[in-house]
Amino acid sequence: MAVRACGLIIYRRLQSAPSSRVTDGIEYLLLQTSYGTHHWTPPKGHVDPGEDDLQTAFRETQEEAGLQASQLTLIEGYKKELHYPAHGKPKTVVYWLAEVKDCNTEIKLSEEHQAFQWLKLEDACKFAEYEDMQATLKEAHEFLCSKK
Repeated sequence: MAVRACGLIIYRRLQSAPSSRVTDGIEYLLLQTSYGTHHWTPPKGHVDPGEDDLQTAFRETQEEAGLQASQLTLIEGYKKELHYPAHGKPKTVVYWLAEVKDCNTEIKLSEEHQAFQWLKLEDACKFAEYEDMQATLKEAHEFLCSKK
């Protein structure tokens, strides 16, 4: 049976973006795991019994980054499923896109993570080593750019 996890790709818009391009002021939140290879990822985690996917995404974001659902705006129309092997088993991860309402909101990490960064798309893709995660970040960015 496939392992199922859900999470949120969280972004903020910096008010001080100097250029007229809306997308230049967008930064994505990535968390660095405190276990394994210390990879960087958006907040995500396994679905608990009786929970739906979106509930899981919000719960995991609260647990891992200290962000409450009330501090986020879920972006309609974006949902991405990734499929890859993890520890020899198939894994499915579902991501939604969410904006932090206040770009100065404090991030509070759990023990699962040792660091976080707000990163522009290019840097976020460098930190996110996995190609499917890089592609997902780019796709989310393009989605945001098309919404103006």
